[in-house]
Amino acid sequence: MSSVYEGKNMSSTIMKLGIPAMLGQLATLIYNLADTYFVSLTKSAEQIAAVTLSVPVLLIIMSIACVSGMGGSSVIARQLGEGKRDDSAKCLNFCIYAMVIAGVIVLVSGLLILEPVARLIGADEGNTGFTCDYLKWIFAGAPFIMLANGLPHTLRAAGMIRESTIGVVLGNAVNIVLDWILIVFLHMGTAGAALATSLGFLCAAVYYFICLIIKEKNGDGLITLSPRKFRPEKRMVASVLKIGIPGALITVMMSVSNIVLNNYISIYGSDAVASYGIAYKIDMFPIMLSVGLSQGIAPLLGFYFGSKQAEKLKEAMRISIFYGMIFGAMFTILFMVSGRYFAAAFLYEESLIIQTAGFLRLLCFHAPLLGIINMVTSYFQALGRAAGSLTITVLRNVVLFIPGVIILNYFWQLNGVILTQLVVEMLLTAVCIIMYRIAAPEKVI
Repeated sequence: MSSVYEGKNMSSTIMKLGIPAMLGQLATLIYNLADTYFVSLTKSAEQIAAVTLSVPVLLIIMSIACVSGMGGSSVIARQLGEGKRDDSAKCLNFCIYAMVIAGVIVLVSGLLILEPVARLIGADEGNTGFTCDYLKWIFAGAPFIMLANGLPHTLRAAGMIRESTIGVVLGNAVNIVLDWILIVFLHMGTAGAALATSLGFLCAAVYYFICLIIKEKNGDGLITLSPRKFRPEKRMVASVLKIGIPGALITVMMSVSNIVLNNYISIYGSDAVASYGIAYKIDMFPIMLSVGLSQGIAPLLGFYFGSKQAEKLKEAMRISIFYGMIFGAMFTILFMVSGRYFAAAFLYEESLIIQTAGFLRLLCFHAPLLGIINMVTSYFQALGRAAGSLTITVLRNVVLFIPGVIILNYFWQLNGVILTQLVVEMLLTAVCIIMYRIAAPEKVI
């Protein structure tokens, strides 16, 4: 188990852990783009807008899974670094059942308040029906969405890196095929997109459980699926929540900020919402790859911290940040040069293509900064320092972003709203550099 984290070449170790997680995030992004692409074939701005408006709700459901997934991953990796394998097994069992319970609660509550949720996220008279159609199937699939998004984190911490990646790719491949069938052939529109999403996550969850069952039967003492082993201990639960809640709040607050953003963009009509939705989905390439890299490296950072290897922890951070910034810069150049071609793949009206390409050029300058922001956030999560990651999250999505949207909309209207993300992340990068220097590896170990 420990050999996963103890490679002699740091760059090779980072790639071994980071690339599978990045591929998993890439697969998730491709399914998101597939949803948007197939819905765009309806040539209905209202349906494209409905999918865009619903994304924050899906992200919130995923983030609830991250309470157990990311929180458990951090705890499991640190315990393995400390040689506490039995405690890691108990934590993994707890996280799995916590995801199932949370998923059932979201399923029931979500279906009961379907239309109020649609109104809250910015749906108007033209797209409320489409938005409700989408949300209905997303809430129905909540337990599987939870498992499919939470388990990859805990599986990576347990050394099941290949399995975690295959599950993500499998679920998204199923989703894309079902998108094609349900939207193109059965003409189900937004409802078909959401149903395909939930069924894809169902397949991923089933695959993960098959892998876990096989591991347990082969005598892997780290895997214990029996409900009788579900015995939450106060200290263990507190440790998971301490990291999991701030980690989940990253996505929740991002979703809240997106809801605020969507409400402001909706002032300018469904066409503006549709254009922004397409530009944002394309800009998610550098975002998701950066998130994948930081999440894939998090267990490595936790292991080095738990085993008190300060120099290796520092080296891992330095190389990971460098790779993250290089990836981001590549996407900035790509989108500046080819933004129009990306937009034209999803839209047919010339005015929407031009507007979307313009939005993408405004968004893409933040990409290199993600290499710093996301890695520093993962650093604090991996070390069990929830206050650090929570501070970054609150600054990013509440303290800076929401006032930024209001102020920049006042001065520069729609373009000002779109520019908010870049302005916020420029300020946040400086904050992250200062926070990391204060809590550098040689100072915390």
